[in-house]
Amino acid sequence: MSGLRSSQWYSGQDRNAYIHRAWMRRGLPGHAFDGRPQIAIANTASDLTPCNSHLDEVAESVKQGVWEAGGVPLNLPVVSLGETQLRPTAMLWRNMAAMATEEMLRGNPVDGVVLLGGCDKTIPSLLMAAASVDLPAVVVPGGPMLSGTFRGVPLGCGTDVWRLSEEVRAGELSERDFLESESCMIRSRGHCNTMGTASTMGLLAEALGTTLPGTAGLPAPDSRLLARAHETGRLAVEMVQEGRRPSDVLSVGSFRNAIVALAAIGGSTNAVVHLLAIAGRLGVPLTLDDFDRIGADVPLLVDLQPAGRHLMEDLHRAGGLHAVLRQVQDLLDPSALTVTGRPLVDHLGDAEIWDPEVIRTREAPLLPAAGIAVLRGNLAPDGAIIKPAAASPHLMRHRGRAVVFDSIEDLHARLDDPDLDVDEDSVLVLRGCGPKGYPGMPEVSNMPLPEKLLKRGVRDMVRVCDGRMSGTAYGTVVLHVSPEAAAGGPLDRVRTGDPIILDVENRRIDVDIPQEELDAREPSPALLESVARPRRGWERLYVETVMGADTGADLDFLVGSSGDAVARESH
Repeated sequence: MSGLRSSQWYSGQDRNAYIHRAWMRRGLPGHAFDGRPQIAIANTASDLTPCNSHLDEVAESVKQGVWEAGGVPLNLPVVSLGETQLRPTAMLWRNMAAMATEEMLRGNPVDGVVLLGGCDKTIPSLLMAAASVDLPAVVVPGGPMLSGTFRGVPLGCGTDVWRLSEEVRAGELSERDFLESESCMIRSRGHCNTMGTASTMGLLAEALGTTLPGTAGLPAPDSRLLARAHETGRLAVEMVQEGRRPSDVLSVGSFRNAIVALAAIGGSTNAVVHLLAIAGRLGVPLTLDDFDRIGADVPLLVDLQPAGRHLMEDLHRAGGLHAVLRQVQDLLDPSALTVTGRPLVDHLGDAEIWDPEVIRTREAPLLPAAGIAVLRGNLAPDGAIIKPAAASPHLMRHRGRAVVFDSIEDLHARLDDPDLDVDEDSVLVLRGCGPKGYPGMPEVSNMPLPEKLLKRGVRDMVRVCDGRMSGTAYGTVVLHVSPEAAAGGPLDRVRTGDPIILDVENRRIDVDIPQEELDAREPSPALLESVARPRRGWERLYVETVMGADTGADLDFLVGSSGDAVARESH
């Protein structure tokens, strides 16, 4: 037999080889074990992850491509995380999903893997796993859903939920109309059709070089996605034969390209914690400051919700990711490879913009500088971030008195109290929502605005939080504040009435009180009462070992790679 990894299981005449082969003979012919590459299909299809529910169909196309190329495809269901369903937050289990997938890939007789993901945490967790086990791996993003419409107007998943729900609270939209729009929003299979985290991570998987070029952004119902899945199955066999692993593909230049792409597409802030975590598994030196250094001055070229007007189906029609990247090709690392073995820039060719309303040219961007801004100050010594493309320009430099909430329950209980001492210049502060505190760092940073201000026409305020916000959300939100309040960060000592100063241009977020006074304060008792104290299970392991958002919120013992070797037999 060949020198394939799977031959460690299947090669030979002894009892163990007999067992490994015999138990796999459920329709597989004998020559399935004669040295053919065994390709796992890490499949996150699940009815409880509705955005990924179509991935079984995609897996069938991958299988056909693997067979055609002379490999053996093997469906491997892995942990699936549904963003819209899981409580308290899907982010709590991203690291668990990565760890479980890594161990299943390492422990099974497979030579390579095709990673099928779509919903927000699935592609990040799969890439983290692939980086740690370092088997030849390639991603097939599940793709966005088609655009739904309500009364003739396109609806953006997530973004329009936030917008319409605020209109109801402002008294400008009836609850009946709001509920009527519910059946119109989700038109087809696929993940969110705005530039939320799912769309962002699918596109960044391609910018990193981990997809068959030209795949990311294909709508989920598009037959071309199945054709690309078939081609990806063929490519996975080739990657095994040539020994092309994540450690060969993913380099410092790959992450540079992803950061440039993140800014140009107006991608989700969640990409920051995911890219940091993936880099950490590879040992690639990537820091929070790199997002600002590389991406801050990159122009926003994609006019897509939440930063713009259009939806993912329009982006594909207008030329897709390659048309965007060609506009910023001079900012890309020309040496960064893809899973094809060729550099990313080689695949851009003469990609054209077919609709300049959706994809802007470099000379006429939506915003001239739209990348993630990294803030520091006495409120965020280890950093915080803001997405200028989703913020209000008039609030990018702002001073206001803090209105502090010690938990999400506190926010819900008091936000709409008519007696709440708040005005449009106030800064809403929500704490206890970081990785340790909630636990899991939920998407609550884009706090709803007080009802009495909504009724006065206010639609944005400065908000500060140690949690995350949905990639579909918008507003002037300072998030990922590190260290988080539950880890002793300064956010735990801010009091209502303290002046908060936001200065995005100078990359500052501060509470304007003497440092000695801030240091001398005790943490809020209500905050300490609200933070997570799990007694058992994954939550306890997570809270005891999770690192800060500024490094990707991975578990400290999962950073790095263990490779694919397994020392001992199973019998």
